[in-house]
Amino acid sequence: MSNENEGTAAPTPPAAPSVPPAPASETQDAAPAAPAPAVGEPVTQQLPPTPAPGTDPTQQIPPVQAPPAYGQAPAPAAHGAEGWPPPPPTVPAYGAGGGHGGGAWGAPLTADGHPAPKPKGKGGLVAGVLVAALLAGGIGGGVGYWAAQRSDDGTGSTTISAANTPKDLKREAGSIAGLAAGALPSVVTIEASAGDGEGGTGTGFVYDQQGHILTNNHVVASAANGGKLFAIFSDGKRYDAEVVGRAQGYDVAVLKLKTPPAGLKPLPLGDSDKVAVGDSTIAIGAPFGLSNTVTTGIVSAKNRPVASGDGSGGKNSYMSALQTDASINPGNSGGPLLDGRGAVIGINSAIQSAGNGGFGGGQAGSIGLGFAIPINQAKNVAESLIKTGKPVYPVISVSVDLQAKSEGAKISEQGAAANELVDPNGPAGKAGLKPGDIITEFGGKPVDSGPTLISMIWTYKPGDTVKLTYLRGGKPTTVDITLGSRVGDK
Repeated sequence: MSNENEGTAAPTPPAAPSVPPAPASETQDAAPAAPAPAVGEPVTQQLPPTPAPGTDPTQQIPPVQAPPAYGQAPAPAAHGAEGWPPPPPTVPAYGAGGGHGGGAWGAPLTADGHPAPKPKGKGGLVAGVLVAALLAGGIGGGVGYWAAQRSDDGTGSTTISAANTPKDLKREAGSIAGLAAGALPSVVTIEASAGDGEGGTGTGFVYDQQGHILTNNHVVASAANGGKLFAIFSDGKRYDAEVVGRAQGYDVAVLKLKTPPAGLKPLPLGDSDKVAVGDSTIAIGAPFGLSNTVTTGIVSAKNRPVASGDGSGGKNSYMSALQTDASINPGNSGGPLLDGRGAVIGINSAIQSAGNGGFGGGQAGSIGLGFAIPINQAKNVAESLIKTGKPVYPVISVSVDLQAKSEGAKISEQGAAANELVDPNGPAGKAGLKPGDIITEFGGKPVDSGPTLISMIWTYKPGDTVKLTYLRGGKPTTVDITLGSRVGDK
């Protein structure tokens, strides 16, 4: 057990349901069910239950691995097992021979002058479409002949001239194209490789004119100890880089170009506290290694508690994230999330995915649920890393039970001595909290789980005083608590 607020770190992100739901029964129109559906037939599937808030399984956007050599089998899926979580349900097929009632348009009459009987199944629809297509073709031919005749005798022309056609297409500086053009020169693709040659590709952006690059910790972790790092700018120029500092808990890292070029242009930083749901967003990165990719969306939610991991069994990272529907994929890690003015409001860090498979060596892709570290928090972490090379975490000095099923964050009751579960000289101990207490509010916001509490605490700074509400024996108590600090990762 830990004597800090993050508790005993879960070896993996909050687990998805352990058993996949059974697929819904499939319906066949005519023939009895075959042993297996034919290739290309749609298959409906039940959706898995939605996890409770604060427990949604997310994954860090992994660095993009090199593709397998020609002729080799692709690498196994990085997350999940036996195809779980399942892929999203396919769109159900509509009834064969659909359309509205009545006979096919243009159908011939029978010998007694009545319309032919309504065709059954798909044949009627196909026949109707065929006749309509033939008639449309005949009409089109007639119009074309008539227009040609008018052109030949000089009475008309089929040529259409656009009036006042602009000579050059000018894009406003505030347009998406204009903002992207201004930001791309300050965004880099990061190539990281460990001593054994393994590594991946991520993204970063210029933080200052001294050559510091801000990115995710999980992008550079493989190269942090004796590996190699390169930063490639949008003009293709490549520079050696080194790690200045890493914060695993925040998933933030700072690099520095060994020989920074002159004229570096840092991206302007926005205020993530003032972002509103519905604001426009622009994400720039290298999804699946495709450098200088720009996608757009909106801020879908704020203060989304996210515990993310890379699936390797290491410690989780926690954030009170900005959620966006801008397309974010493996390789976007560490890239900037911009607002509608082109200012950085977050660092793209994690996605929630419906499953694995597809392009990119079996890695999961975007379903419109991306999460970014708010830039206000990332800036504080970056400044600490640049100055000291180590992160500083605000703490309340308790061990939180991350697996507890309670309406709040439960302080652990077992696994260590009581003075280790709640440090009597720490912020929570001085405020009167004890093992078994359930923290339900922090800073006036509801707490629904241990990961939510940690992500909330880490949005503050050591020394801040925050109101905390806890339950003991079902009775709520509210106290003021002054946050302590911890230097470095465990």
